[in-house]
Amino acid sequence: MKVKYKNLILMLFLCNCSVAEDDIGPSLLSSDKDLSMYSESILIGAIDNVRKNKIDKALEKLNKLIKINPDFKAAQLIYADLMLSRSQKITDFGNIQNASFDHINSLLSEVKARWNFHKLTIEKDKIPSSLIKLANSQSHVIIVDASTSRLFLFENENGTPRMKADFYVTIGKNGTGKYTEGDQKTPIGVYFVTGFIPSEDLPDLYGDGAFPIDYPNDWDQRHGRTGYGIWLHGTPSTIYSRAPNDSNGCVIVSNNDLNTLSHFIDEGKTPVIITNSINWVTKQNWESRSTNYNLFVEKWRQDWESLDVNLYLRHYSKEYMGLGKDYSSWVEYKRRVIPMKKYIKVNLTNKSVFLYPDNPDLMVVTFLQDYASDTFRRKFIKRQYWKMEDDGKWRIIYEGAAS
Repeated sequence: MKVKYKNLILMLFLCNCSVAEDDIGPSLLSSDKDLSMYSESILIGAIDNVRKNKIDKALEKLNKLIKINPDFKAAQLIYADLMLSRSQKITDFGNIQNASFDHINSLLSEVKARWNFHKLTIEKDKIPSSLIKLANSQSHVIIVDASTSRLFLFENENGTPRMKADFYVTIGKNGTGKYTEGDQKTPIGVYFVTGFIPSEDLPDLYGDGAFPIDYPNDWDQRHGRTGYGIWLHGTPSTIYSRAPNDSNGCVIVSNNDLNTLSHFIDEGKTPVIITNSINWVTKQNWESRSTNYNLFVEKWRQDWESLDVNLYLRHYSKEYMGLGKDYSSWVEYKRRVIPMKKYIKVNLTNKSVFLYPDNPDLMVVTFLQDYASDTFRRKFIKRQYWKMEDDGKWRIIYEGAAS
């Protein structure tokens, strides 16, 4: 049986690429993660069989899938069209009667996104360049790659990020780069999970629950970005997954994937880094970069302890704003108080360092600061933003208490 596909969208992903005939048995689906892996594996296998003109094999795979996961609408679409092809010639996918173009196109875009990611080869030992250092308390970190509609979960393995899993993801209807409330864009930046809202406290739209993140963060607020309520959440109870660009700005995964991820998310600790595209580096490159970036922070700490005001202040940008002061008032304050100290001791622990997505000249540093002098002592979690300036020097452009 031959089926001709003239739809350009489909031709983009029905290309010369093979997929292993992995048929995960339904009896092995003992967890949410198993169902997610099974669903995508079978969909990809069916598409590959269509490309090879093995239509009956594709139908067999999809028939199993929609019985186990009937809410997987994208799989339902492909299955319905292949069934139709048995009685008449079809020229593209999306022959569902009474269905809108937007609905069909959203399902096709999901199939395309899943297939395109399948074609990618990501070496397991490579690390996203944004991950410079994970704090001891951060057991995992989440990175969302908008270009591939994928969420990556990394585990902190004795200080080294190791990829643990990846998940299909939905972002804003209008893409990324959130700036104003209601623009239906997903923010780009370094954020942290602030809590969890259970499903019983939410409309069905949000699925099995939601993890809010701290948008707008200090950097967003400094740049006048507005809006609120950016969450990592699930899907409505009758929908397995949504189109790649179908949220009002939130990051959405299937309920199965949300339940899997929930085991690795610590409220107030887990970073969520959202980027347009991940830059992957080798472990050797990562180790070198990690050492270099950590030196900037350590030198700042040492110069503070030295009681030399000029050495200390050289780490601050003239664009500095933080702790209720601009650069001029900060300089005046430090020139007045530091010479009055007999000693200063600064201990930094539980430090994390991330390069800002799509902005390699900006890094976010968070640590537990234990400050002690002969007249004062304070211990709190501090967050700094460091910027590489025109002279090639890294300087602090913001610092304050981490909320």
